[in-house]
Amino acid sequence: MNKQRLPIAFDPIYAHPLPEGHRFPMIKYELIPGQLLHEGLITEADLFSPKPCPPETILLTHDHAYLQKLENQTLSDKEQRAIGFPQSPQLTLREKIITQGTIDCCLYAFGYERMDISRGGRWQTRPHHSGAGIALNVAGGTHHAFRDRGEGFCLLNDFAVAANWLLAEGLREKILIIDLDVHQGNGTAAIFRHDPRVFTFSMHGAHNYPFHKEVSDLDIPLPDGTDTSTYLELLHENLDRILENFKPDFAFYLSGVDILETDKFGKLKVTMEGCAARDRYVFESLHRRKIPVVVSMGGGYSADHRIIVEAHCQTFRIAGQVFI
Repeated sequence: MNKQRLPIAFDPIYAHPLPEGHRFPMIKYELIPGQLLHEGLITEADLFSPKPCPPETILLTHDHAYLQKLENQTLSDKEQRAIGFPQSPQLTLREKIITQGTIDCCLYAFGYERMDISRGGRWQTRPHHSGAGIALNVAGGTHHAFRDRGEGFCLLNDFAVAANWLLAEGLREKILIIDLDVHQGNGTAAIFRHDPRVFTFSMHGAHNYPFHKEVSDLDIPLPDGTDTSTYLELLHENLDRILENFKPDFAFYLSGVDILETDKFGKLKVTMEGCAARDRYVFESLHRRKIPVVVSMGGGYSADHRIIVEAHCQTFRIAGQVFI
């Protein structure tokens, strides 16, 4: 892998068709890579299309009975309402591809290139360069998925699946999940509640979805109306302490842009510039300590889709500025 490359997981299946008027802005998954290519920040060579995540990897995290429901399209109406998407074989395939995209991003962040040969479910990889790196998934950050169920537009928990895969393969020992979506990563917190190898850190709206919060290793509940300066001060103080005390050898970063003051559901008052400062601080903190990181985009629900796309694209721009 060329050191100047910014590896990005993307497949057209990410932009899944939804019923007319659905509140989830699925179109952003088409617009983000299109904008990055238009700017010349990336080329087609930077994008890679993942294969579906194999069942044995998913089952490191999710219950067999739940995976069978997804495979066989037997989710109840209540379970589909909790997820927020109508079930379909295409939707299940989409979730598997997104999840494998996050796993593949881990290998790219290590400086490996994936080969096309797979034996016994284990990708054959070869190192190409050393040092801490970064890779990004245009989708993912599906942190509301629990072991046995999905919620809040999340079916499979891509960070949890990828973290458990890294641990099972012996590729990493101490993993930090930095969740800066405005909604608490309740599924992720529950999955790793009793696993000291994974530190879950969530800064989220105190009075926002999910209304029943789980317990992360560190939760920072933010009052409605939290402004940029307060947000950044809390982030600096707490992320620094985690990195110094936990000393992770890998990180996942959920860079949700629903913290923006323009977001329909966020309830915070963080500016676009503040969102950029957040991303830069996370990236510089990890890069300085030579901690590889995989980024998933998470949520964003501003009424103007151009704001959502711009906020996500600036995450990619800043990643390139810091790591490449």
